[in-house]
Order: sequence, then structure tokens, then C-alpha cells
Amino acid sequence: MAERKPLLLRLDPATFAALQAWAADDFRSVNGQIEFLLRRALSEAGRTPGRGKPAGGSTPPRCRAGR
Repeated sequence: MAERKPLLLRLDPATFAALQAWAADDFRSVNGQIEFLLRRALSEAGRTPGRGKPAGGSTPPRCRAGR
């Protein structure tokens, strides 16, 4: 398995409590739940690691109004 990178994440207490309860329901640690949700979000956005950027790009074009 690849090296894991540490990350400091600050959450408000209500968000953490909800995440902690959800993780317990899914038999995961809070860290495992966060990783699961991030991987799922990346997949849904077409940004799964190793697959490159989705076709068409995801950054909206710049507004050139007034130029």
C-alpha cells in the first residue's frame, strides 16, 4: 500500500458527531469514513486517482465581459 499522508482537519462538533455516528453505523472509524466519502466523491466527479482529468475539463471558462 502507498504511503499515507497525515492531514489535520477541523470540523465543528455537530458535523463531527454526525460523521462519528455514520461511521459507527457502517462499522468504520471516523478516518475510514472520511476516506470512503472522499473516494466516492472523487469517483462521482470523474476524478478517481490515476484516471486523469475528465474530458471537457471541470473549470468554467473565464468571463471576458468588458474586454
